[in-house]
Amino acid sequence: MGLYAEQKESGDFITVEPGTYVARCYSMIEIGTIETEYKGKKKKQHKASVTWELPTETAIFHEEKGPEPFVVSKKYTLSMYKDANLRKDLESWRGKGYTDDEANRVDITKLIGQPCLITVIQKQRPDDPKKTYTSVENVTQMMKGQECPPQINPTRILSFDKWDDKIFDSLSDYMKDQIRSSDEYKHMQEPSQVNEHQDDTDGISDMPF
Repeated sequence: MGLYAEQKESGDFITVEPGTYVARCYSMIEIGTIETEYKGKKKKQHKASVTWELPTETAIFHEEKGPEPFVVSKKYTLSMYKDANLRKDLESWRGKGYTDDEANRVDITKLIGQPCLITVIQKQRPDDPKKTYTSVENVTQMMKGQECPPQINPTRILSFDKWDDKIFDSLSDYMKDQIRSSDEYKHMQEPSQVNEHQDDTDGISDMPF
């Protein structure tokens, strides 16, 4: 199984200006099955984070590395149900809908290296209105004749059936804590800790993007 919505607070990080940008997907991190809460209801959902680089937008984040592209991320539930955010974004990205058979199970690792247009906005944090975070609002197909520069960042894929300690150690503390809270990570560390129940969601297989 091949699989970041990292919210960067303004003032603490350099963030890209709101707008629509040429982007290329380069990273997928499987977060695993974690407990979520919506409108007071809790449930288990299988999550992954997808990250794009914005090759035309660069800044100095580390003096020793020189200019690097901004990156933006979005967290998804690994579901291809008709109303799922992942399905909506993939259909907009590929420029056509999925049939029920195609949507049964989709290998999202095939998104790696694929170009698109990303629209990002700044939103207020619900826990602290004085701070904002960058949110990916739309993922769409490139315009006809439009080109995206070659990929700059190395490809990064982390999944529980293809674990890589180096990639895990490179993640933010927030992302690592989320992964550590997942059933899959607990099972990997100590199988007896895990409750077998989890949300029944579609995820990854061999279907094309």
